[in-house]
Amino acid sequence: MLKINNLHCRVETQDGEEKPILKGLSLEVPAGEVHAIMGPNGSGKSTLSYVLTGRDGYDVTDGEMTFRGEDLAELEPEERAAAGLYLSFQYPVEIPGVPTLTFLKEALNAQRTARGEEEMSAPEFMKFARAQAKLIGVSMDMLKRPVNVGFSGGEKKRMEILQAMILEPKFLILDETDSGLDIDALKTVAEGVNTLRAEDRGMLVITHYQRLLDHIKPDVVHIMADGRIIKSGGPELALELEAEGYDKYLGEVA
Repeated sequence: MLKINNLHCRVETQDGEEKPILKGLSLEVPAGEVHAIMGPNGSGKSTLSYVLTGRDGYDVTDGEMTFRGEDLAELEPEERAAAGLYLSFQYPVEIPGVPTLTFLKEALNAQRTARGEEEMSAPEFMKFARAQAKLIGVSMDMLKRPVNVGFSGGEKKRMEILQAMILEPKFLILDETDSGLDIDALKTVAEGVNTLRAEDRGMLVITHYQRLLDHIKPDVVHIMADGRIIKSGGPELALELEAEGYDKYLGEVA
């Protein structure tokens, strides 16, 4: 479903220099599987999510990335979204003046239109949104407020997952969805993510901590360092990292 081969990327620093971030990263995530990426700060995990979804300012200098057989580099960010690629942000932004329900309805119908499907009517959408929101503890009061305005960190993360549950993407990239969540909020968000697991859907979970993977069980765990994947294994690899840290693997890279 997602295939990355020898991907190199650089960004322009504040002093105008080009800094390489991804340095030959290769990764494959088949449909129906959940893959986790773990790694120390500065290893390029968030950069990978931005490159895949088309954020400005990230210059791909070499390599390939395809999604369901399509070359992602040839698609604009909105085209990637319409194709089914979804990013849950590490730091969701506030959008003052835009009611959450309006935002969700417009986003859903924009994607349906891009896929040649009929738009969902307002009554149909309200019924659907209420049902999905209830599953992860999002109140109607939250849905009536402007997007993320005045929300706690945990509420913002719940809203990110609610967006995914409503948009029903083909592939989810979760960028540190567990950051800022207490134990109860973490369980609720993980339950929402687990409802999206399906044979025709893939997920890439970026995290620092094993605690998220206790609730979202990955099929494969990858360790990322210095802009590339340096080791892959089963869920036991995350437990090993939790117990021993990254030093052993960083030493191998050095």
